[in-house]
Amino acid sequence: MAATIDNSNDVQATKKKHLGIPEAVFVEDVDSFMKLPGNETADAALRRLDEQYQKYKYMELNLSQKKLRLKSQIPQITQTLEILRHMQKKKESTEPMQTHFLLADNVYCKASVPPTDKVCLWLGANVMLEYDIDEAQALLEKNLSTATRNLETLEEDLDFLRDQFTTTEVNMARVYNWDVKRRSHENALKLADKS
Repeated sequence: MAATIDNSNDVQATKKKHLGIPEAVFVEDVDSFMKLPGNETADAALRRLDEQYQKYKYMELNLSQKKLRLKSQIPQITQTLEILRHMQKKKESTEPMQTHFLLADNVYCKASVPPTDKVCLWLGANVMLEYDIDEAQALLEKNLSTATRNLETLEEDLDFLRDQFTTTEVNMARVYNWDVKRRSHENALKLADKS
């Protein structure tokens, strides 16, 4: 009995984990599937399955775009953290730090940065805030861990989505083959009646 409870908890955890992505149910028995409401004809059932497939495609597109955004965001956060660590080391010295900063794509400018304990971070949506170096480092480390965790979750969701693609494609093939078999059986009966 305990094994059954543990198994049901695993299933519930998986459903919660992929919240928002409906699970494609494998069609074990096509005959009973075709008797369900809305599956009056094979074309109607195939249309519904294709609609579900297209929804999965749309979800995949959205998740892939989020994944690309996170993959570009993580290196930027990492680079900013490295710069902050370097500035923290130089904070105690009296000499200005010599550096280059990006003006535009492939256009850099030489700069002399005096020792400071304040930095400005772009937060997005044309918003920049001034932070102490320690606060900025804590914020960026939190953002990096969140972005990494979100990327892992997205990759798991994409894997789950690929499984749903496969299940839906197999269901479509099974319904189509069932319909071909049904029509050939009907045609064989008609030929047998004629002769």
